[in-house]
Amino acid sequence: MLTNRQLLVLQVIIDEFIQTAQPIGSRAISKKDGVSYSSATIRNEMADLEDLGYIEKTHSSSGRVPSEKGYRFYVDHLLSPFHLSSSDMRVIKHTFDRGMVEFEQVVQKSAKVLSDLTNYTSIILGPEVFETKLKQIQIISLSDTTAVAILVTNTGHVEHRSFSVPTEIHPSDLEKLVNILNDRLVNVPIVKLQEKLYTEIAQLIDTFTSDLDKAYQYLKAALLDEQPVKLYVGGKTNILMQPEFKDIEKIRSLYSVIEREDKLANILRSNSDGIKVSIGHENKIEEMADCSLITATYSLGDVQMGTIALLGPKRMEYSRVISLLNVLSNQLSKTFNSWY
Repeated sequence: MLTNRQLLVLQVIIDEFIQTAQPIGSRAISKKDGVSYSSATIRNEMADLEDLGYIEKTHSSSGRVPSEKGYRFYVDHLLSPFHLSSSDMRVIKHTFDRGMVEFEQVVQKSAKVLSDLTNYTSIILGPEVFETKLKQIQIISLSDTTAVAILVTNTGHVEHRSFSVPTEIHPSDLEKLVNILNDRLVNVPIVKLQEKLYTEIAQLIDTFTSDLDKAYQYLKAALLDEQPVKLYVGGKTNILMQPEFKDIEKIRSLYSVIEREDKLANILRSNSDGIKVSIGHENKIEEMADCSLITATYSLGDVQMGTIALLGPKRMEYSRVISLLNVLSNQLSKTFNSWY
């Protein structure tokens, strides 16, 4: 258990380092508002905090910087509620007041606004098709041998899937198939489409097709092919502005993660609602060892739709970032719930 004096010294060190990216010494701490201890007393407390693993000494200065353990303690125990400025709130409100009616528009704008407000890299994971419900299906014949299926989900997500049309499926049967699908599959979770196709839908299409197996394979190709995840990234180059990332090799390795959408999506997926803060090695990826990743989820009703995140240095403005993510994720949820 840290003493009140140690808590004060640790908070001053982390707050100062977040703002300046410079190590701080005992004399500088003693001059801060609210600190009434001598430099000698503070040096003793800093030595104890270092022994406990909360701060570290750099090679280039006699000052101290926070360790990952220090940041974790700071986030868990020392953060105060942050009240966003009227300017921040106006920007966010303006984002959702522009009459946008498409999911991609809202998310892309949100990613940009979030990166602009923080100077960090924002990443938003859109709702994954297999976790949403089907709202409408269209199948459009492009030629005698190819067609495109257009799937619209309850989250506003639209997928276009091209596939080959079996010769056994007559073009005149397309309309019948679409009518059956829209009648029986609307509001069915995407993840359950295969089960529905194999049972209920198969029995219906068997009444007007000469080759049930070919028709089933046709529908399976139209509805069940896996699609890539949807990631929206804002302020990708913002990370270059942080003093921690002047090393070209460090930047290159970090960018390799950002460019791998499947890998990044796996990092962002969360099984729980709310805010999650991962610091340094807690991200479990070596390329992100110098970063913090803060995520929040947004929902449609009781269903989690996706994740909104900020990637930055370990000395992020945690309190402000958490407040921004809370407001923006709540606004995303509110907007999508007003549509559906």
